Amino acid sequence: MALKFKFKTREEIPAEHQSLYVERDGAWLLDAEGAVEKSKLDEFRNTNLTLAKERDELKQRFDGIDPEEVRKLADEKRALELKAQGHKPEEIEKIVEGRIKTLRGELEKQVSSLSTERDQLTSRLTAIQIDQGVITVATKRGLRPTAIPDITSRARMIFKLVNGAPRAFEADGETIRYGKDGVTPMTLEEWVDSQVSDAPHLFESNSGGGAAGASAQPHGRGSSGKNPFRRESWNLTEQMKLQKTDPQLAARLKAAA
Repeated sequence: MALKFKFKTREEIPAEHQSLYVERDGAWLLDAEGAVEKSKLDEFRNTNLTLAKERDELKQRFDGIDPEEVRKLADEKRALELKAQGHKPEEIEKIVEGRIKTLRGELEKQVSSLSTERDQLTSRLTAIQIDQGVITVATKRGLRPTAIPDITSRARMIFKLVNGAPRAFEADGETIRYGKDGVTPMTLEEWVDSQVSDAPHLFESNSGGGAAGASAQPHGRGSSGKNPFRRESWNLTEQMKLQKTDPQLAARLKAAA
């Protein structure tokens, strides 16, 4: 069951999850890094869409217009106006250069401010979407509530937001990481399944065989410490033992193979 982000009162929170919530602004919120309400996420997304729309409108408005030619015409107009007022040519040149420098400085400040704001919003939106996606998928696989910061931190090292969707990359941050078929990019689901096998301490181990069943599966795997469903460690006896003592763990290891 996915963790709910917000409760009105502490009494509404399941007893086993109460330690994961903190009181803020008259409500109880999930104390997870990067998690925010959907309304905030929508606000970030709408801001990005608005900025993109404004950029496209400006591009369309000035399509076909050569900025350099416009500047030349404006400079010539100002030069003629100043000349008509009795200024010498060298004075006109200095006045024009001063005005251009001032305008360029103001424009660069505005562009820098907009770019910084856009980058901050994009970074925030990326973290939120990846965190929430991983938490949703991993919770279905039995993620321990206390492991949320760990698994989201791992996910941010692998996934980036590309065209509004999480995309997995290799360690260089540029090479796409592919899934099991070797053709399509790795999905959040495939990555979480790999964590079930590679980092089993992040997930609950519901051993149906009691204490004996748990001891037979150290670190959430078979008695050999390996995933018996993987090709390199295939073991039919271990598979049958896991399916009998802990069907849920067997299903997760099989999916991760």
